[in-house]
Amino acid sequence: MTSLQNMIFGPLSSDSCIYFFFLTAVFFFLLVIVLISGIIMVFKKPNEFTFKLAGHGLLLFFNIFIAYFTNRLLYTICNKSLA
Repeated sequence: MTSLQNMIFGPLSSDSCIYFFFLTAVFFFLLVIVLISGIIMVFKKPNEFTFKLAGHGLLLFFNIFIAYFTNRLLYTICNKSLA
């Protein structure tokens, strides 16, 4: 029973930190896309750019940045604790 418990609930190897690295890369990619699309929107359609749209864009950017930063922090913690 102990080996089953260790297999299910035991500590993971440092190779499992790649999960947080992958999420960090995905959220960074999304962050860049949101930033570029916002800049394009401002220059291509300046008359459709409203305060409400700018607010939604900033909230989207902020949410993705928080997700990126959190996963980057978790990746760092994972690497340092399992090293």
